[in-house]
Amino acid sequence: MSVPEAHRAIEAVWRLESARIIAGLARLVNDVGLAEELAQDALVAALKQWPESGIPPNPGAWLMSTARHQAIDMIRRNERLARKLEQLGHEFRQRQEGAVFGDEPDFEAVVSDEGVQDDLLRLMFIACHPVLSTEARVALTLRLLGGLTTEEIARAFLSAEPTIAQRIVRAKRTLASKQIPFEVPPADERAARLASVLEVIYLIFNEGYTATAGDDWIRPELCYEALRLGRMLAELSPAEPEVHGLVALMEIQASRMRARLSPSGEPIPILEQNRGGWDQLLIRRGFAALLRAERLGRPPGPYMVQAAIAACHARARSAEETD
Repeated sequence: MSVPEAHRAIEAVWRLESARIIAGLARLVNDVGLAEELAQDALVAALKQWPESGIPPNPGAWLMSTARHQAIDMIRRNERLARKLEQLGHEFRQRQEGAVFGDEPDFEAVVSDEGVQDDLLRLMFIACHPVLSTEARVALTLRLLGGLTTEEIARAFLSAEPTIAQRIVRAKRTLASKQIPFEVPPADERAARLASVLEVIYLIFNEGYTATAGDDWIRPELCYEALRLGRMLAELSPAEPEVHGLVALMEIQASRMRARLSPSGEPIPILEQNRGGWDQLLIRRGFAALLRAERLGRPPGPYMVQAAIAACHARARSAEETD
């Protein structure tokens, strides 16, 4: 395999697996910034080894295993250092008594593949924590859960790359300094924290659907990234109707993207759009997500209401038939 082919394969694997890898490592080291660094080290190892050895049968597992062993080695080094310092202090105080220390903990058990789904949910709540500014939450979410590079995030939002890099660095420092635990928030905080996660995903979608800067009205790559994150969150939080409501809203809105612009790039209002250009697969997915939300039997929130309105447009075969 040539080096360019290997690098393209690695890039594809990284985009799919990076969030899962970072989430698993964050659970182990309890530090999102450090987890990302360890995952990046595994990526560097793949860039060095795979062009020569070939793509492993399970590349995601290879990256996870490599990063995991680096994390375990780091933890063991730190624990050995801490034990050594403890031992020296103990010997200084009681020179006549020898210190006895137990075996090292079984870190392999700690970082088993069980609970990967929970790890991803924890990572979402961390990246979208209200302690961060809205801009920082968006950048960190795209970085950790979207697997986008700083350059890609900057290009998507038409920002300078150093600006995005600083936001991400400051966000990780804030999470570390505030000692934000790597956990799903307790029940009394969950609603507010979930609202923050949904806000970030919807902000990403809206920036793609109706761009606030630049010459392009639409940036589909951001819409599809938000859809991917929303679908992931829906699988991680199946009992939350507003999650399914947001997914339904984005699916239906995204179904109209191809019909929203004229050949010259001018926006076309919804009542004037050619409905034959609407993506029926996305519409059906939106209807299914909305039905899933309604079946949970709770009062509709703002995303469910907006999704229901979007569904009224999607069901009508013409503008005149819209309810």
